[in-house]
Order: sequence, then structure tokens, then C-alpha cells
Amino acid sequence: MTFPQTRMRRLRRTGALRALVRETSLEPGDLILPLFFDPALKEPEAVASMPGVQRYPVAEAANLARLAVAARLGGVILFGQAREKGPDAPDALAPDAAVPEALRRMRAAAPDLLLIADVCLCAYTDHGHCGVAGDGEIENDPSLELLARTAVNYARAGADVVAPSDMMDGRVAAIRRALDEASLGDRAILSYAAKYASAFYGPFRDAQASAPRFGDRRSYQMDPANSREAMREIALDLEEGADLVLIKPALAYLDVVREARGRFDAPLGAYNVSGEYSALKAAALMGWIDERAAVLETLQSMRRAGADFILTYHALDAAAWLA
Repeated sequence: MTFPQTRMRRLRRTGALRALVRETSLEPGDLILPLFFDPALKEPEAVASMPGVQRYPVAEAANLARLAVAARLGGVILFGQAREKGPDAPDALAPDAAVPEALRRMRAAAPDLLLIADVCLCAYTDHGHCGVAGDGEIENDPSLELLARTAVNYARAGADVVAPSDMMDGRVAAIRRALDEASLGDRAILSYAAKYASAFYGPFRDAQASAPRFGDRRSYQMDPANSREAMREIALDLEEGADLVLIKPALAYLDVVREARGRFDAPLGAYNVSGEYSALKAAALMGWIDERAAVLETLQSMRRAGADFILTYHALDAAAWLA
């Protein structure tokens, strides 16, 4: 038998060789942990559809910040519940609401931890949509001022990065302008530039009590069939002043992550969303998959596709496994 000169298996023979030629790395610092804060809670409360995930009282913010630092995570992203919902999302603008108060506590406890605040209105409006509602429609331009004021509120409270996830046209420019006018021009914008109208958001909406009260979000979130449109969305947000861009969800959209990585030099993230998390968790709880192996393989796939960082509910577990 004639043997080939090149045998690919030679480089797979030992763990040391595999590590030496590994093309993609995955480190705790690549991971961002989403956190839910509810001002009505006195104790952490489990999210039934997201095993292992909890809603936290604001009083837990400092401890969570120290936990993220100890795990060497890349940062955290904060989501808040409203004390009172209304058509104009009043609690999103309140300086003492859940997110700004949690930001202040986290900043005091962990001065160097990267703090990201999600900027959206769905958890704060009484209709559950991401913008201002009028005559059964979500009105784009009237929503921009509310989103910009929300971003300034969070930046003043200590957010290093504000992350608009609403998918209103022009919101990055509105937020950039508002931050600059508030002397907060050093705060970065992480734009959910390509956010799809996905079936994988259900558990998140349970956690945030943010399901729409009428209609759906397809008039402003992207059609899952489109990828070229995502490139246009990313380009527009970068032109408007976004510093980082995000693709959401991740697993069903790795082709979009790969295409964006090839086209844009900006820092690029992927959001490993609630439905993706819960599906793996459920399979692991049933004993159908090895949770550790499946989670790390999944996160590695996002890095391999081109994501510089990943928002994931697996962050603490993954960081421990990687350590």
C-alpha cells in the first residue's frame, strides 16, 4: 500500500498537538453574561423556561458583579423589569429604576467590569412592543427620542456600553447624538444590527414578561429568510456611529455571522439566545446529550464563524469548564 505524504491525523495524535494547531480559541473573556433584574423581588426567582437562570433583586447586583469578575468573563449585559408599565415606558427613563440602580451597585463593587445595558422598551411598555405604539402600529420616529433618553439614563448610571435592541431605523444616530450632547461621548454603542424575528425568543419573553400584547414584531425585526438585508443593516448602523455590532440569534444564523465577518472590520458579536440555551439545557436534563461538551462545541461554532464575543446564558458554566 502506498501511503500519502500528508496525513492529517498526525496533528490530532495528542492533546498538545491539537492545542498547538487549534484555529479558534474560546476563553471566558469572550463571553458576556445576560442578567435580569426585577425591582419587585426580595429573593432570586427561577425562570421556569430557562433552567439555571434567575431573575434577581437589585440588591444582588454587587454580588453578581464580583462573580463575573471571579469567572473572568468579558462583561455582563443588564435587562430590567418595570415597576409600572405605560405607553411611554416611564420606568425606562427613571434614574432609580432597576437597571440604573443595578449599574451603580455593580460599578461600585467591580470598577473594571464591563457593564452593558440593553436599550429597549418592550419590558417597560404596557403593550410589550419595542417602540411607541399608535393606531395598532409601532411608530419609528417617535420611538427614537425615548430610546435615546433611555440610553443616556443608563450611561449616566455607569454603563460602559449601551445596546439598542429595538430595531427602529435611525436609533443608533439618535443615541449617539444624545450621548454626545450629554457629555457621554466616551460611551460605546453595541447595536443589535441584525436582529431577526425569531422563534427562539420565547423563554426570554417569559423572563422579562415582554411578549407583545397585540400583533408581533415582524414589522421591525428582520425576516429569517434574509441575509443580504442584514449586511445593509450592519452597514447603516456603523455609518450612524455604532462601535460594535451584534447578530441575534446565533445558531440558526452562523452564515450571517460569517458573511458579516468577511465584510466588516468592526467588533462583531453573536447572541446565543434563550431558546438556544433552553433547548440544550432540556436535552442535557433528559440525559440525551453531554451538556459540557455540547455547550462548548456550540460556543466554539460561533467563534469559528467569526464572532469576537458571545452573549450567552451559559457564560458562568462555560467559564468554569474552560478554567
